[in-house]
Amino acid sequence: MSGNPSPAALRAAVRSQAHTGNTSGLAPGYVQCNIVILPCDWAYDFLRFCQLNPRPCPLIGMSEPGDPHLPALGDLDIRTDVPAYRVFEDGRPVDEVHSVEALWRDDLVTFALGCSFSFEEALLAGGLEVRNMSQKCNVPMYRSSVTCAAAGPFRSQMVVSMRPFSAADAIRAIQICTRFPSVHGAPIHLGDPQLIGIADLQTPDYGDAVSVHPTEIPLFWACGVTPQLALETAQPPFAITHSPGCMLVTDVRNSALAVL
Repeated sequence: MSGNPSPAALRAAVRSQAHTGNTSGLAPGYVQCNIVILPCDWAYDFLRFCQLNPRPCPLIGMSEPGDPHLPALGDLDIRTDVPAYRVFEDGRPVDEVHSVEALWRDDLVTFALGCSFSFEEALLAGGLEVRNMSQKCNVPMYRSSVTCAAAGPFRSQMVVSMRPFSAADAIRAIQICTRFPSVHGAPIHLGDPQLIGIADLQTPDYGDAVSVHPTEIPLFWACGVTPQLALETAQPPFAITHSPGCMLVTDVRNSALAVL
């Protein structure tokens, strides 16, 4: 999808399946969310996991059981308004679909978690290049060796997203992102990726590799794909998430989440 669609227009395109891919750079100015949907008897432990790990799992919204709407985030339907969903059974991804209407149940609870795509707008406004946007691809994401705090059956290593900058721009990027704790905040690491268990930046676990110039420093942010690893460990009988890079776009402005 090209241009700068409004959140409502983008969700309409997603609902009709005219847009089924990455949402980075779309509907600029508005909060994008990672999604986790679980049966209500698993919801409390996952809520605790989010509370204990606010960097990878910053909670923006949570639904009532069986309610596919999140009115505080906009006029949306969680069953149709995410470009691509992953379906999990016993902790394993078994399918990827563009609507979960046929899978919806009265006991399902939706968690909307802040996404780093939201702070990319602030980086651009600060005059910085965001490499995955300039190269028109999904942000690279990696499984790291950083351990999250456990909550009940939910435990995992942290997934991180990476964006490279020159040294001066890296300092500016950290300053900018620190103002947005609700969408992952400042990076958790910069520099040598091997120090957080990443062997090769050109082979991300999710998303697409981007170029990293010899004079640049890779910056790593906590990533909302982390819950998908926690699902593998917890093994709930059924769960739904977004597909990495395919976010729920809300009507909430990024500026509303900024800490001045």
